[in-house]
Amino acid sequence: MTKIIDNTLLDKVSAEAKESPRLRMNYNFHTSLDAKAQCLLNAVEPGTKVVIHRHMHTDETFVILRGRLNAFIYNNDKSIQIKKEINPLKGVYGYNIPKGVWHTIEVLEPNTVLMEVKDGPYTPITPDDILM
Repeated sequence: MTKIIDNTLLDKVSAEAKESPRLRMNYNFHTSLDAKAQCLLNAVEPGTKVVIHRHMHTDETFVILRGRLNAFIYNNDKSIQIKKEINPLKGVYGYNIPKGVWHTIEVLEPNTVLMEVKDGPYTPITPDDILM
């Protein structure tokens, strides 16, 4: 089914994120967790906690549709390698994170929405994929 990505959809997913205890909500375009491509909107609110993690089987690409956030890339010793503000109003639209790279985000603005794309099938993060 064709789906228009407009303010109505972004507002809906953002409202759901605000109501979620995790302060984030996905809207999946893929129809199955087994799909070869995982494409989704991720509405995130300030205060959401995203652990430092990595994806060993896929790159992760995200493009910010609205709002702003800090993206962090880490070394194995948990030191910050890169900190970059992702803000479309400043001409910085997203990030491509290669597989195996430690990363997280810090949401800076309410109603922030990303479009994320990863190779499928969906693979949950294991304890080995979280940087403690």
